[in-house]
Amino acid sequence: MGLSPSRGREHPPLFAHPPLFLLIAATIAIMAGSCLVGLMLGGVALPPLSILEALRHEGPAVVQTIIWKLRIPRILLAFSVGGLLALSGALLQVLLRNPLADPYVLGVSGGAAVAALLSFMIGLPLYWVMGNAFLGAALATALLLLLTRLTGPITPIRLLLTGIIMASGLSAVVTLLLALSPEPTLHTLLFWLMGSLAYSPGLMAAGMGLPALLLAILVLWPFAGELNVLLRGVETAQSLGVHTGRLTLGLYLFASLCTALAVTQAGMIGFVGLIVPHLVRMTVGADHRKLLPLAGLWGGSLLVAADALARSLLAPRELPVGVLTAFLGVPLFLLLLARSNRTGILRS
Repeated sequence: MGLSPSRGREHPPLFAHPPLFLLIAATIAIMAGSCLVGLMLGGVALPPLSILEALRHEGPAVVQTIIWKLRIPRILLAFSVGGLLALSGALLQVLLRNPLADPYVLGVSGGAAVAALLSFMIGLPLYWVMGNAFLGAALATALLLLLTRLTGPITPIRLLLTGIIMASGLSAVVTLLLALSPEPTLHTLLFWLMGSLAYSPGLMAAGMGLPALLLAILVLWPFAGELNVLLRGVETAQSLGVHTGRLTLGLYLFASLCTALAVTQAGMIGFVGLIVPHLVRMTVGADHRKLLPLAGLWGGSLLVAADALARSLLAPRELPVGVLTAFLGVPLFLLLLARSNRTGILRS
C-alpha cells in the first residue's frame, strides 16, 4: 500500500472520486454514530430515549449529570485527541514517504511522553508540561532522522526500524521514570501513559480540544496541494517550485505539536495515527485535500468509539483506551507491513 501515485494504482482506493455530498453524509454518519455510542455506553448504560431527554434537560437529574458533566466532555476530549493523532500520522506518512509511519511506532509519542512525565514529576505548571512535550516530540523526530542518516541512506525501511528501536528505548526511559515516581501518583501516571482519558488536565478536557483540532485542519489545508506534489518525490516537488526544506521542517514541527497536545491529554495512545490515514486513503485516495480533514474527523470518531468500549467492557472498572487501540492496531500493522513488503515499498 504505497503513498506515491504510481504505486497507488496497484491498490486503487475503493472510491477514488466519490460525490462530495456522499462523502459529507458518510462522515456525518460516522461522527454521529460514534457520539451516540459514547453517550450510550459507560459505567451505566443509557437507552437512546433517556439520552434524548437529558439533552433537552429533561428526565432524572442523575442522567442529566452523567450526560452533560461526564460523557459530553469526555466525547469532545476523545474526538480532539484522536483527530490530532490521525493528522500527525497522515503528515508523518507523507513527509517520511513511509506508509507505516505513526507517532507511536516512530517514537514521537515516546519523546513527548518522556518530557511530559518529567515535567509532571517535578511539578511544573501545565503550560510548561505541554511546551516540554512539544520539545520532546520534536527532538524525537530530529533524533530519528539523525540516527537513520548515520546508519546509511534514509529509506523507508531504515526509518521504520530506527523508529521502532527508538520507541523501545524511550519506553525503557518511561519505565525508569515510573519506578522513580512517588507511590501516591504511580497509579495515575501508569494509567495515563497506557493511554487514558480519565486523568486529562487542562483546557482540552474543558472543551477546547475540538477548536484546536479544527484549527489544525484549517492550518494544514493550504498545504494539501504541496503535499500532493511531494508524493511524487523531493526532486519533482522542487522542480515544480515547492520549497521542500521549509515545508518539511514546518510540517514536522506541526506534527510534533499535534502529537504533544494529544500525549499531554491522554498519554501514549498507539496506532490511531497509523490506522486512520490508511482507512481514508483506501477509501478516497491520497489527495490531501480530502485526506487531511477526513483523517481528523474519522480519527476523532474512532477514538470516541474506542473510549466508550474502554469504559463499558469491564464496567464499573475502566480500561485504558490505549489497550483497545493496540488490540486493533497490532494486527492491522502486520497486515500493512505484509502488503507493503509485497509491493516493494520498504525496499525503496
